[in-house]
Amino acid sequence: MKWTDSQAIAEALYDTHPDIDPKTIRFTDLMDWVMALEDFSDTPERCGERILEAIQLAWIDEAA
Repeated sequence: MKWTDSQAIAEALYDTHPDIDPKTIRFTDLMDWVMALEDFSDTPERCGERILEAIQLAWIDEAA
């Protein structure tokens, strides 16, 4: 997965952290958790606030 795969990342985060409310997560934690995903292979330099927002919104939708 790359940073632009927000839906796949959101699904993986939902499976990995089922007890977390994605509305309350800090972007620094979100970035760390994404980079820790087993199938994730991108660099931190390619990440930005818009990407993290997209991942967070997709995760919120996944958790609903």
